[in-house]
Amino acid sequence: MAAGLNSPAAGATAVSLSGIASQPDSYSIVIAGHGSRDPDALREFEALVQLVRARAGARPVSHGYLEFAAPTIAEAAAAEVAQGARRIVVVPGVLLGARHAKNDMPAELLALAKTYPAVDFHFGAPMDLHPLLLQLAQQRVVEAEAQSAVLVRRDETCLVLVGRGTTDPDANSEISKLARMLEEGMGFGGVQVCYSGTARPLVSDGLRAAAQQGYARLIVLPFFLFDGVLVKRIYAAAEELQQRLREEHQGVEVLSAGYLGVHAHVADVMLERAREAFEGRAAMNCSLCKYRVQIVGFEQQVGEPQRAHHLQVRNLLAKENAGAAAVQAVAAPTPDSGRYVPHPIEKESFEIIAAGRDWAPFPPAHLTILQRLVHTSGDFAVADEIYFSGGAVASGMRALLRCKRVVTDVTMVQTGLKRALLEQLGIETWCGVHDPESHLMSQTQQITRSAAGIRRAWQKFGNDMVLAIGDAPTAITEATRLIREHGWRPQLVIGLPVGFVGTRESKDDLKRCLQVPRITNAGTRGGSPWAASVVNALMIDAVNGIADEIESAAEQNMGGLPSGVAQ
Repeated sequence: MAAGLNSPAAGATAVSLSGIASQPDSYSIVIAGHGSRDPDALREFEALVQLVRARAGARPVSHGYLEFAAPTIAEAAAAEVAQGARRIVVVPGVLLGARHAKNDMPAELLALAKTYPAVDFHFGAPMDLHPLLLQLAQQRVVEAEAQSAVLVRRDETCLVLVGRGTTDPDANSEISKLARMLEEGMGFGGVQVCYSGTARPLVSDGLRAAAQQGYARLIVLPFFLFDGVLVKRIYAAAEELQQRLREEHQGVEVLSAGYLGVHAHVADVMLERAREAFEGRAAMNCSLCKYRVQIVGFEQQVGEPQRAHHLQVRNLLAKENAGAAAVQAVAAPTPDSGRYVPHPIEKESFEIIAAGRDWAPFPPAHLTILQRLVHTSGDFAVADEIYFSGGAVASGMRALLRCKRVVTDVTMVQTGLKRALLEQLGIETWCGVHDPESHLMSQTQQITRSAAGIRRAWQKFGNDMVLAIGDAPTAITEATRLIREHGWRPQLVIGLPVGFVGTRESKDDLKRCLQVPRITNAGTRGGSPWAASVVNALMIDAVNGIADEIESAAEQNMGGLPSGVAQ
């Protein structure tokens, strides 16, 4: 286990720092790890930090975690500042440049720069496909081959390379590049790329495909830094495949290669990235970065504001262990309790709406949506127009929490969604109406751009979404056609467009579309604010439901409310 920030080793770091602080090339290194719930992953990461420290000479080296574990990156940097550091290099302890390296860790760095204006912060590039890491991957393959008593030619072997998988196509493509380099450099007969999550094909699909290609041996290589939940699943899937092949009397051998792990090559790459950052030579691959240039299918993310996505799970393990603190939320719910807290004017408006008519005939599960629609339209009669299919509200909330994606027909619906709630729940939004591909599809298929955006959402995301339509009847028509003719099953379809051409007909058609949960209305009224209000209501009920569960669990864990807490 690596020495902690308050250990004797940390004290020695402070002494050496005071001796070199005046040198122009002096800087402290904070290695920013991802963090994990798996203690094996944390142990290995901290052992690597020890190795980096040993190879860094007198240079101070500490570490912090982005998610789950402590110390956090901010705490590690604060400790270095307290020990006298005035130049700090934060090095991402991640392999590839995806969301953590492009958004979450830079967000941490920006916050640190504001907190400590007198400190000069530098941010390093991720490790990427460094030649030393390619050599280490080669070593892991050779070690795996040595596990077997059978000699198999490389051209009779298929390498199954498993990447982490991200939402960034640039990072995912690096796994394919690595696969090609290992295939040609080591002489494999074939290579199969797959991912542990987020990207496709998944591990099970990749293993299955590789086993069907007629090779005598498969070597499964996880391109991961450390052990952890995902690596254990990869090895379990490989073992499961080997067992099945034996039962089917297929003579295919499956070998599992080691992940990169604690190795001098990894430590040296981290030190090189720190030096590059301090010297102003840190290079990210920006030529194909989806945030900087228009990448096919990701055009809407160009120039996207840099915001952190990891705050909910930062130091999560410590938060989970401090269960008593959750009881405080029972006494007086606040924004920190996770509940939705409306603006005072909004709160007063909803008090008026609640008292403005008899709500008893409506199911309690529908009230938040109905009352927000009244608030949006300024008309109590709206509540009598809305149609809910059975279980639509529950399906919508489950989808928001599980799928974490809302697709809209126009940007006005997307803009109307409450940003704080989206961030709190980690929900992504997507609208394809203005994408270049939607324009091309609209022109070539002779459909509206809104319909083209819906078709692209079906192709791009499959069933894992809430679909919110607030402007275009043609978007509803395309959605119901895909549902009936192509088996599309969005988790919830909200159809509330406004207008006179095709509007009534499209809503009636959606109402008759029994295959999916749906919320719509009759007539010509509606609009983007209406559709956004329904999604906002679902998010409000979702966050308040989570807060209820936390409070209930806290009460049970503490044996009831502590004395002095009002009930």
